[in-house]
Amino acid sequence: MTLTKIRTAAASSLAAAGLLFTLAACSAPATTQPAASESASTAATSASASDGPCAGVKVIIDSGALKQAAADTSVCVPVDAPTVASAVLDKAKVKTEGTTQYPTELVCRVNGVPAADLDIVHKGGTYREECKGMPAAFAYWAFWVKPASGDWAYAQEGLATQKVSPGESLELLFTVDGEPAAPKA
Repeated sequence: MTLTKIRTAAASSLAAAGLLFTLAACSAPATTQPAASESASTAATSASASDGPCAGVKVIIDSGALKQAAADTSVCVPVDAPTVASAVLDKAKVKTEGTTQYPTELVCRVNGVPAADLDIVHKGGTYREECKGMPAAFAYWAFWVKPASGDWAYAQEGLATQKVSPGESLELLFTVDGEPAAPKA
């Protein structure tokens, strides 16, 4: 087996495990949204997460194989304690949409991407995401986390329950047919 095939197989296995962990979060209690009266100092900064160290949580949205700039962003979100990923994304002004069956457990669209009328080209042809149940195993938003000093790994919980701490990073990466297999370093 070539290294690429091994990486693709490993990424596919991790994706399946990540989806299973996300589904396990279905029974988790809903989190509360940040109060509308939060101070402006907790709003997302516009500085790129790649501009250097982030005292809060780096948020990276990468439409990957889709190449849809409407979804792509990289910001540093000020937080001073472990915070659920959905709240961090809200502060980053990233809009996620779940599926009809799993409204808060899975990510179907990020900032409207992929649009309902977008033909997603994959090895088996084309596909349109309807956001009804589980996203296709070959075309989905993968939820990644990275500790302050460490490597990217699939999140072990869904957006509503996975906590991220200052110095950590989170990324939503759209993957088609296993590519890209992981976030950029």
